Amino acid sequence: MVQRETWATRTGFILAAVGSAVGLGNIWRFPFVTGEGGGAAFLFVYLLFVALIGFPAILAEFVIGRKTDRNPVGALVKYGGSTWKYVGGMFIVTGFVILSFYSVVAGWFIRYFLEGLRGSYASRVEVYGGDTAAMFGELSTGLDAFVLHTLFIILTVGIVALGIRRGIELAVKVMVPSLIVLLGGLAIWAFTLPGGSDGYAYYLSPEFNVIAANWMTLLPDAAGQAFFTLSLGMGVMITYASYLGEDRNLATDGITIIGFDTGIAFLTGLAVFPIFFAAGIEPGEGGAGEIFVSMTEAFATISGGHVLGILFFGTVVIAALSSSISLLEVVTSYVIDEKGVERWKAAAGMGAVIYLLGVPVTYDLVFLDLLDGFADGVLLVLGAFLMMILVGWIAPQAAVDELEKGIGDLGSIGQLWIWVLRIPILVVLAISLYLGVVGYVEFLSTDFAGWLGENL
Repeated sequence: MVQRETWATRTGFILAAVGSAVGLGNIWRFPFVTGEGGGAAFLFVYLLFVALIGFPAILAEFVIGRKTDRNPVGALVKYGGSTWKYVGGMFIVTGFVILSFYSVVAGWFIRYFLEGLRGSYASRVEVYGGDTAAMFGELSTGLDAFVLHTLFIILTVGIVALGIRRGIELAVKVMVPSLIVLLGGLAIWAFTLPGGSDGYAYYLSPEFNVIAANWMTLLPDAAGQAFFTLSLGMGVMITYASYLGEDRNLATDGITIIGFDTGIAFLTGLAVFPIFFAAGIEPGEGGAGEIFVSMTEAFATISGGHVLGILFFGTVVIAALSSSISLLEVVTSYVIDEKGVERWKAAAGMGAVIYLLGVPVTYDLVFLDLLDGFADGVLLVLGAFLMMILVGWIAPQAAVDELEKGIGDLGSIGQLWIWVLRIPILVVLAISLYLGVVGYVEFLSTDFAGWLGENL
């Protein structure tokens, strides 16, 4: 069997996990799902989800990964028995699906960054008749999107092929601090914009009647966003924790990672929504392209927008790369552990398959909705649901024993953690899964069926 690597430092593990958690989930996806959810109403539900569900769930993945020293498939088999290999396999599939469209979206950010280098965003928008939506429509599909999808996958494969210490750990030690500094600067600048105060009100003042009226959509959206952005339900945290030593305090690491991830998501909102309102843009109407359409319009309108636009889109490219390497590492570690393949061959082979799966997204955005809806609304929540059953009901004592390594005797706290996994988290995940499946079936029977009827 190929010798397994380990993290060189605790900082490396923390930054890698934060980098995985941050990514496009925070900067591309968080603003548009927050906008669709009504701003502060969605933020309130999302933060509750992260605090009450995210922390206990991330500990469950940590203990399985560290206890077994294996990839998601091998880890679940070793921890729960042979029947759990199918759940581990589902994690691998989830990584495939997410990275396939993730790479295409990352390519869009590269393109918008390059557009800024070619000239001011105002001048670039003029090329498209002043219509930022038309600009996005042209840049998001076609040959350019295909080429940049290819480039991004090559970058991701290159870093993962170098290994844990020489590739992933070195990369995230540069990327994550840079991301935080750039986002912080953008948020400070946004604070100075005239008219930005309306953005803060929209983002920070929840209306509880809105939450009560829309909980059936807010709940699955918040659940999906929480698990997407924390890289839960896809095997990333199992994989990263499998490279840890037994002396590590998993609870402290979990709090640190969730704190950074949630803080960066919150910081993104502090930067984005004041910019939207300062430019007279109504959030929540642009779907997956909202961040491109709205931010480009803002950067074309407000003073200093050209430089800030280049910084913003460049920042998101960094975030996207930090997450993509974690997703590829999940499937790469599976091939290394289970098949004994050399790392570079495993990374290149899996990267090629993922790349091919994402190619249809460069042709039509309906395939983005097809893949994203399946991963976010179904696979992530289902994976997390099954994980809670395994840790909470099938092998709880093994989980508590593993968590106590590096912490000490937890006493009643350990049992409290198990009961949180057993009942409240499972109930919320079950409801979220049901609503997510219903929503995805509706998409398949309406939007996707309509597209098939028009194009086949």
